Amino acid sequence: MTNKIRADLVAILALLAFVLTGILSPLEALSGFSNSVVIMIAALFVIGAGILRTGLAQMAGSLLLKYSGESEKRLFILLLVIVASVGAFMSNTGTVALMLPIVVSIAISIKSSPSKYLIPLSYMASFSGLLTLIASPPNLIVSQILVDNGYERLSFFQITPIGIIGVVVGIIYLYLVRNKLLPKRKTTASNLNNKLSAKQLATDYQLGGNLFLVKVPVGSDLVGKRLAQLKIPANYHLCILKISRKSTEGMNLLPMNFHEMAGPNSILQEKDRLYIQGSLSNVEKFAEDYGLSVEQSTSEADELVSKQLGIAEVLLTPHSSLINETLRTIGFREKYNLNILGINRQGEYVEKDMSKQKLRFGDALLVQGSWDSIELLSRDTRNVVVIGQPKEHASMAAASGKASIAGVIMILMVLLMVLEIFPAVISVLIGAALMILTGCVRNMDDAYGQINWESVVLIGAMLPMATALEKTGGMILISEGIIQFMGGLGPLGVLGGIFFITMLFGQFISNTATAVLFAPIGLSAALSIGVSPYPFLIAVAVGASMAFSTPVASPTNALVMTAGGYQFKDFVKIGVPLQFIMFIVMMIAIPIFFPL
Repeated sequence: MTNKIRADLVAILALLAFVLTGILSPLEALSGFSNSVVIMIAALFVIGAGILRTGLAQMAGSLLLKYSGESEKRLFILLLVIVASVGAFMSNTGTVALMLPIVVSIAISIKSSPSKYLIPLSYMASFSGLLTLIASPPNLIVSQILVDNGYERLSFFQITPIGIIGVVVGIIYLYLVRNKLLPKRKTTASNLNNKLSAKQLATDYQLGGNLFLVKVPVGSDLVGKRLAQLKIPANYHLCILKISRKSTEGMNLLPMNFHEMAGPNSILQEKDRLYIQGSLSNVEKFAEDYGLSVEQSTSEADELVSKQLGIAEVLLTPHSSLINETLRTIGFREKYNLNILGINRQGEYVEKDMSKQKLRFGDALLVQGSWDSIELLSRDTRNVVVIGQPKEHASMAAASGKASIAGVIMILMVLLMVLEIFPAVISVLIGAALMILTGCVRNMDDAYGQINWESVVLIGAMLPMATALEKTGGMILISEGIIQFMGGLGPLGVLGGIFFITMLFGQFISNTATAVLFAPIGLSAALSIGVSPYPFLIAVAVGASMAFSTPVASPTNALVMTAGGYQFKDFVKIGVPLQFIMFIVMMIAIPIFFPL
């Protein structure tokens, strides 16, 4: 609760304490890491990355832009409905990260304060975690506890009725209090959309009008020649940036556009399309000499970025060996396999005779080449600093145009889970593997990079706590305490006690840790009074997701706190009434759908 030590480290220390005191054997202590829930959650991060990378999730955001218009009421309700829909298949953190910049830009466009929308965004992402089995870790954890104790696991949509009730009540509450309790502060999120996109970089470096597309006709004298033989930079003062050609190589059965960075050893072929940087007069002279056709590029940013190639901005470090050297003497293109498109020198853009310019400290270079080469350059931290996230841009470029594939994979995974053709963990792993094989996630390195290892370690290290509580009698002690305190009210009173204490702890520790801690206690309490464990474990899953009253209750709350300029008291003022409303609603709803 103090948050002075990271949650995953706390879990590991607790695990070590159990072993060192002899409560658990090393095998028992490490058993959590072989649990199917841990594997499933790791795979779900990969699937979420595929949905995000391909732009499938952003389609939901575009619907918001299309239909909200300038109506504040319609925008508010549509926002919450779309967040709930997206969050049913993505983590709540991923959902908020996706929707946050979209919501801020729309709020500003209708001249409304983004702070009116960001807390509702976070809360609805938490509610959406109750819509499907895979929507949040607590659902998976309580399902696994049931299986471990000989009960039927939760089906994919078994918790959905509870989730729908939560979403509806949440929307009604947030709609009614939006103008009374939600603050209208100026936001610090104005720079959320100011990412260094390819289009922005192309505009900043004034590439407009300097990039041309030249086609090599059949029978041209250029066919079969290496670029080094032609000496185009020396003879025409032009730089060929990339070559685009139709390719049926490898696994591609149909012709596809293949983009190759132009280099001295590049051999030209018939029907190649050459992207050339330089003045129009020089390009026309080159085309005339070799009988080529010229087209001026209409979208420089789009032409410079593809699945294979990209652009990035690079700064020189104070001790860079490139300072006071020219691009020609450095052999930048040969050394890094990258083209220099422009130099930003204190706000002035140098485009002509760049190869003769001596580089200075503070210069920013716009480079173009393969994504792999840009990533390699980013590792040369002694000489340069690559601005932005080249890996992220490379992954987005590689997955572009594959939203439909990601959608099919997601539907397939859901069908496999609903029809119970395979165990849930296998269905999720199939989905994750297909995301990688189809290119929705760029490669295995990208897949591993998308997994939140803190969550994986936290769950793996905390799952054996249930074993420790059971072996020592701690589980019975806690559950009997709740029964003794609330037992006079009957099974419903005990259910309320489990729900309330889970919800209380969930305001200070993660929903995952809360569920791991209280799921076995809820099971023990149900068995002690001789009722079905299902409503008690559903109460734990729901209570763990009701993280509304503090900014540290959930990563999504922390995300919107900074972006929306919120204070701690804002969450208390809005969250506490919502907690009590949900407590009453869930004490009615859970026993209806999961009888005691």
